[in-house]
Amino acid sequence: MRIRATVAAVSGALALSALAVPGAHAADSGSASTYRADVAKVREAARAATSGKSAFRASAAAVDMPYDLDVTFSDIKVNKGKAIVVGATTHTVVPVTYKLTHPEDVDITAADFFSGPYLYKGTFGAADNEQFGDEAGTCVPTSSTVAACTANIDIYANEGYLINADAGTWNAAGLAVAYNGQVPQSDDFDVTKVGLADQGGFTSPKIQRLSKLTVNAAPEPVAKGKTITVTGKLTRADWETNKYVGLSGQSVVLQFRKAGTTTYTNVKGIKSTTGGALKTTVKASVDGYYRFSYAGIASTAASTATGDYIDVR
Repeated sequence: MRIRATVAAVSGALALSALAVPGAHAADSGSASTYRADVAKVREAARAATSGKSAFRASAAAVDMPYDLDVTFSDIKVNKGKAIVVGATTHTVVPVTYKLTHPEDVDITAADFFSGPYLYKGTFGAADNEQFGDEAGTCVPTSSTVAACTANIDIYANEGYLINADAGTWNAAGLAVAYNGQVPQSDDFDVTKVGLADQGGFTSPKIQRLSKLTVNAAPEPVAKGKTITVTGKLTRADWETNKYVGLSGQSVVLQFRKAGTTTYTNVKGIKSTTGGALKTTVKASVDGYYRFSYAGIASTAASTATGDYIDVR
């Protein structure tokens, strides 16, 4: 879930609620699916102690916090280096691999040891927004002090995880928590006995808004040498309304593929107008397929329409 901070001093703490499990994905206490909520509680305690404030105590005089867990992350690779494209209503699952390094006295195979990656926008420790996985990562030891890990990050576009301004550059981070027998949902939870490692600064691909293109070539059939009018529309995901909205002022290329061939060639470039509308004309020559292609921008992914066949007689 998304959270926006309006005061810079507390933006990092507010972003922690991005870890909260949405109602549709919540599970019984103690299950693996409480990963987000449990980690959020530990991280909030750590950051509250740093800021001198706590969400769990009325007084800031004495603030408990987790101890520093001696675990480090490296080689975090998000979505195989490809841009993360999120639609208007989709659940986007982003695969991540990473390496976890630890001393031999840290038991990463313990039932209550969890690690996982996350994405953050803005400053590490005071992020504007963060994206986590529903579940912790899975790690396979490759030596007594190193493990190779895989995980997913789950982005739910229709549950407020993103706003349109979030499109663009993000960074990656890794966190690990050793609960050491402590149960976050219990009344006697002692966060000082819990270890936390939280490491940012890793490169991540952009998160982009999904774009869509339509195309229609008419009339059809058409006589050779006559005018063909090609129309269409360029739209992109609006993460705030969960709809697709027109995208104007964008460069789009009309392409053509002759019937019986497999390669499209560029015909001409045009710009989308109000509401993302596209319209241009060409002279009919041979049977084939017309389509529009959009290269994308930093905030919006590239897209290509399915070719529309025109019968020339």
